[in-house]
Amino acid sequence: MRNMAREILAFILCTSGWVLISSTLPTDYWKVSSIDGTVITTATFWSNLWKTCVTDSTGVSNCKDFPSMLALDGYIQVCRGLMITAVCLGFFGSIFALIGMKCTKIGGPDKFKARVVCFAGFNFACTGLCSLTAYSLYAHRITSEFFDPMFVAQKYELGAALFIGWAGSTLCLLGGALFTLSMADGSSKKSSPNRRVASLMSGAMPQSQTSHTRRTLPEYSSTPQHFDKNAYV
Repeated sequence: MRNMAREILAFILCTSGWVLISSTLPTDYWKVSSIDGTVITTATFWSNLWKTCVTDSTGVSNCKDFPSMLALDGYIQVCRGLMITAVCLGFFGSIFALIGMKCTKIGGPDKFKARVVCFAGFNFACTGLCSLTAYSLYAHRITSEFFDPMFVAQKYELGAALFIGWAGSTLCLLGGALFTLSMADGSSKKSSPNRRVASLMSGAMPQSQTSHTRRTLPEYSSTPQHFDKNAYV
């Protein structure tokens, strides 16, 4: 029952993290910048993995898609690949988790279900690592340009999508670790009865051997016996 509750908790954490990671892929605010006037913000610049946009004070937005994939910066191409890989791994990990969890009626015997759950945990851990690498790489580029005094172009700050993605990556890593621990606990529980039987057998053998080798010694009376003088005749 405890192992089943742990698997349910791990599945909730992993699916929640995967949903958060998937939601950041089309999110606009990966990096944000603004030009402030004396009273109001005159323009807001924001960008993601697919386009860059600007919004004026009247709320009108003008967006421009990146024209060519080959002409993009290398870090954007790497982030795209890592994010798409994370979403795909999370999708297959959720399917394997549903098959391998003990609360479901599919998947076959418990030994096979434990292996499937472990594989699902590995998939979710890879999902968290891929997305965490993508968010961290994108954030490193933003911060390095922001604090570079020689960089004269438009400087951006970290957007909301990065913080949501970091939270989702952490949930996927925690859920994958719980899935792996559930398999480890199951294998330890299976090996514990064998250890108990072995300990009982090892404790019973010396007693049986000593019981066979134990011999009864003749008893002698400690009270002195008095004999008559005619007893020796």
